[in-house]
Amino acid sequence: MPEPLIFEKSSPERKGYLFPSLDVPIFENSLSSEAAREDLPLPELSELDVVRHFTRLSQENFSIDTHFYPLGSCTMKYNPKIHDELASLSGFSDLHPFQPEDQVQGALEIMFQLQNLLAEITGMDSISLEPAAGAHGEFTGLLMVQAYFKDKKESRRQVLVPDSSHGTNPATAAMAGYEVVQIPSNSRGGVELESLKQSLSENVAALMLTNPNTLGLFDENILEITRLVHEKGGILYYDGANLNPILGIARPGDFGFDVVHVNLHKTFTIPHGGGGPGAGPVGVKKFLEPYLPVPIVKKKKNSGQEWYYLDDHYPKSIGKIKAYYGNFLHLVRGLAYILSQGAEGLKRIAELSVLNANYMKEALKKYYDLPYDRMCQHEFVLSAKKQKAYGVKASDIAKRLLDYGFHPPTIYFPLIVEEALMIEPTETESREMLDKFIRAMIQIAEEAEKNPSLVKGAPYTTPISRVDEVLAARKPNLCWC
Repeated sequence: MPEPLIFEKSSPERKGYLFPSLDVPIFENSLSSEAAREDLPLPELSELDVVRHFTRLSQENFSIDTHFYPLGSCTMKYNPKIHDELASLSGFSDLHPFQPEDQVQGALEIMFQLQNLLAEITGMDSISLEPAAGAHGEFTGLLMVQAYFKDKKESRRQVLVPDSSHGTNPATAAMAGYEVVQIPSNSRGGVELESLKQSLSENVAALMLTNPNTLGLFDENILEITRLVHEKGGILYYDGANLNPILGIARPGDFGFDVVHVNLHKTFTIPHGGGGPGAGPVGVKKFLEPYLPVPIVKKKKNSGQEWYYLDDHYPKSIGKIKAYYGNFLHLVRGLAYILSQGAEGLKRIAELSVLNANYMKEALKKYYDLPYDRMCQHEFVLSAKKQKAYGVKASDIAKRLLDYGFHPPTIYFPLIVEEALMIEPTETESREMLDKFIRAMIQIAEEAEKNPSLVKGAPYTTPISRVDEVLAARKPNLCWC
């Protein structure tokens, strides 16, 4: 039985709290409780009813703490609870951004250390911690690219984006005022070099590239790609959403990228989903440092002691792109994760994420179509083309997975794969969990062949089954009355 709406559970005059009668006069122009109830009808329940209602609702959700969450391109790894505890310490959570520097030296040191560690991990020279998420980091990076070419008095109006890119890449480029030029993929799932060569000109400001890309494949021609773009004076932008499988193994800066954004809420176990908040620090090579958002945390000697301070003396800076200094408590979590892992631990994370993805891919490829049958990185993309022959689509498979107790993978993305199922197990899942998911996927493939109507009618175990998704998207009913 679905949990009723809280308004349906309401009972007239029932209260969660009883306050003592007023022993002072009520001001004549005050809003009485009766007037408030008439203007804004609220459900009337006891405290116990409210607690039970929202507890039951929370138990109907899928979450990383309760379920395997193979959401491709999102790196839904487990978020260690000790990092939440550290971020909740009063010395961090009670800080105010306007406190003087001498009262926040510890916080500034955390930001300084994180800047340096992210620069080392990505192969960049400087880092800004301000951006609030990955797409915000992308926009920050392109604003710096614009400022750089404006400084050089060059008018470059195009940004190249592969057809396997995240949707935020072309959206960000368009938002920054650029003309977006799409580059197709080759038969191996990488950038088509001939098309890239034909698209490159002195009008190209940047190429935005995810590597490994959204197919989960490391581009075999990455050094040639960066060489070609640099030869035309363009800038290489690295979308860091898929940084997880190359941690400690390869650095974007070493294979030619000039700007990088890092998703702390993916690679570095910051909780995400449900709208955020995220954290998307941006790193740059030396020639782009003058354009970084301000302020940047610096260190100097003050009376013989180390002193951390906020430096906003960047005359060519693109300015502030977020209030204050970034989502600070997420920076605490990110630093805690990096320090707890160390260099070897980060490399082990990458190795295990790649191992898990390839283990799962090999187990499933004979039951589903695999458009790019080569070693993947942290994720892989199957196609439900085989199942479509029986009338079963990727969305049907996703809904059927709910009955098996799994959150579905990403579907219909990337767009270049028909009936795409994009699966990312992350390094935090055990072999037992991977095997359980594999068995469910195989079972659904068999159901699709032998009893397709069963899969097409799923889910059967959730509080609400199928809804009119098109109607819900175009005409959402947000009113409870």
